[in-house]
Amino acid sequence: MAMPTVSQIASVCGIIGNIVSFMVFLAPLPTFYKIYKIKSTKGFQSTPYSVALFSAMLLLYYGALKPNGIMLITINSIGCAIETTYLLVFMIYATKEAKVFTTKLILLFNIVGMGLLVIITIIFLKGEKRIAVVGWFTAIFSVCVFAAPLGIMRLVIKTKSVEFLPLPLSCFLTLNAIAWFFYGFLIKDYFIATPNILGFAFGIAQIILYAMYKGSKNKEVKQVIPDGVILDMTTLDNSKTNPRDTAAVLNEESQV
Repeated sequence: MAMPTVSQIASVCGIIGNIVSFMVFLAPLPTFYKIYKIKSTKGFQSTPYSVALFSAMLLLYYGALKPNGIMLITINSIGCAIETTYLLVFMIYATKEAKVFTTKLILLFNIVGMGLLVIITIIFLKGEKRIAVVGWFTAIFSVCVFAAPLGIMRLVIKTKSVEFLPLPLSCFLTLNAIAWFFYGFLIKDYFIATPNILGFAFGIAQIILYAMYKGSKNKEVKQVIPDGVILDMTTLDNSKTNPRDTAAVLNEESQV
């Protein structure tokens, strides 16, 4: 039997990455079901979803520029649709102030920011240079997004509780990073491969933390949350807050 080619193995990794990324994109569904049930976004923020949408838009643009970028195009097209839906649902149930903030955020970040990047790279750059510049921009932004779970990891250490760290999601994120690392490595796209090294490292770190603190007695959350730490879109003054939703949203940002 013939051995699979590098291209075939890369395709398998890309398909696995697409499947796992799709499941991670759906991680915040319980949060939005909660918003739908209470008909209010009180205690929630839209910022993580705007960031996730920008990340998906960046990767979609990069995938459209590079040859054979279909694996990036498929999942990030779906990701853009999902994140846009989240933001639309948020806008339906948000307060007036939250709607104004979210509208400004989307206009400045997702429309103006992304629009300027596209226009500048199309007008002033061509061919491989355009792909390289967008690739660097995408890789740097991906590294920043992969650092998002640091707040949750620090909180787990402070509380000695894994209430904030859903193990299945951490495992999926680790698998996601592995799949996309090997996809990028095999097709020699280091703008994709390199950030996922960090994603893999953070995923393993979360699993180790879970093993270390599983079964530990919880501390009162409000007493240990550091000043200035934003736990995705959930605030602590909401008595119905589920910390697992918090972790899901922070981790959901960490995509391809």
